[in-house]
Amino acid sequence: MEAFGAPADDRFQLIRQHERDELIYDSSYLGLHRTDDLVIVNIIAGNWRDTAQKKALYRAITDNLVADPGLRPEDVLIVLSPNARDEWSFGNGLASYVKDDAA
Repeated sequence: MEAFGAPADDRFQLIRQHERDELIYDSSYLGLHRTDDLVIVNIIAGNWRDTAQKKALYRAITDNLVADPGLRPEDVLIVLSPNARDEWSFGNGLASYVKDDAA
């Protein structure tokens, strides 16, 4: 949260563990050597963060997963799925990050 500038209460997470036969991946894509301990983190986030914040996020997530539960850095794959402010509704049918919701 700190690295990405996310509010402390911005915690909407889905966690799913897949069976081995449900995960297809290239164990050596881009010259890295992955194992079956691969963890894929997909983050749906607003596109208003810069590259430095994204790189800090990748490093923080990887460092945390290496420290606990002890993953190898090569086994941490992170993908950001960016979107715009008007593509979020946290409830009540409103565009939560849009100041004027009249449109």
